[in-house]
Amino acid sequence: MRGIPAYVIVPRTAPSCKKAAICAYGAQILECDPTDESRAEMATLTVRNTGGILVHPNQDPAVIAGQGTIGLEILQQVPEVDAVVIPVGGGGMLAGITIAMKTIKPEVKIYAAEPLNADDCYRSKMNGKLTPNLQPPITIADSVKTSIGPNTWPVIRDLVDDVFVVSEEEIKVATQLVWERMKLMIEPTSGLGLAAVLSKSFQEVSNNIQNICIVLCGGNIDLQSAEWLHK
Repeated sequence: MRGIPAYVIVPRTAPSCKKAAICAYGAQILECDPTDESRAEMATLTVRNTGGILVHPNQDPAVIAGQGTIGLEILQQVPEVDAVVIPVGGGGMLAGITIAMKTIKPEVKIYAAEPLNADDCYRSKMNGKLTPNLQPPITIADSVKTSIGPNTWPVIRDLVDDVFVVSEEEIKVATQLVWERMKLMIEPTSGLGLAAVLSKSFQEVSNNIQNICIVLCGGNIDLQSAEWLHK
């Protein structure tokens, strides 16, 4: 809108619909390998070559704060909420919502949901230290393949109440359930929250929870390549 060039670094494996949307908004795509290291190297090179400013998608404080407004909206619309379940990849949305909601309503429970195949957040909480994925995760929830980082980890460590991991099959079932019953076209990453709530492990800790908010965080699904539905 202001004529400022934007360069968006995406993994080569990103769904074509996401790449098309980025281009439609006027940004230039720069592809990298599907690893955190490759993305960081490409970002450093791009800043050097263009003189641009790096805006990290999940570790930039302003981005985290912006995503935190989701928490404010939840409290405005559903002040009686007891718990919020949020998909986690890099942790920006999780950290932002957690800070906002715990500041205003400290007793609210904040739960993270992530794929079993990309469970760095769960392992970090269990180990008490940042434990990133060592290999690129293989999961249909492609938006949460990245690991949590140094700016989001302290918030997750200190304020997030628990992390639930779900299988690929649980993600599929939850995603289809939202499609069929709610008539909302969410992507598999969005299905993480519902998959977690439906899991046996969540049922074991939710006895006193009455009002649960599940964050549906994206609808970028490439229908032409949705073969995962039938695998």
